Amino acid sequence: MWSSIIAVIGTLLGSVTAYVLQQRAARAERAETRAEDLRTRQLAAIAELVAALADHRRAMWVREDLALSGPTDAYAAARAASHETRSALTVPLLTVSLILPALAESAQDAAKATYALRGAPDARTLADLRDDALVAANRLVADAATVLAA
Repeated sequence: MWSSIIAVIGTLLGSVTAYVLQQRAARAERAETRAEDLRTRQLAAIAELVAALADHRRAMWVREDLALSGPTDAYAAARAASHETRSALTVPLLTVSLILPALAESAQDAAKATYALRGAPDARTLADLRDDALVAANRLVADAATVLAA
């Protein structure tokens, strides 16, 4: 009789142990899936922001280069294009700031450096400001690589 009781208790303990281990494995798998999903979203957000920065930097370069040459119909079109690219920069910038707070400052710096192209007094200053914007964007990418590698 005691052997039957011990066998039943052993079977129950084995079942409970198996259940607990299954639950832990499932929980770990869900956590891993969530972490991978977050990393994928973070990479996409950085890529989208860097692309938007490049688009706006190019649009501002064209706009300001035309402005230095004197107002024309081409300037009006370039100005409209720069407004669109600046608007397109807003969502990726916000997304990076929210899902990668460690990169918020670098992202803001890259955006500010790109915005700074506006109103350049001469071609040399415009080129210097563009270089500064490129450096800031590259710093953002380097910071993102460091943060995502951790």
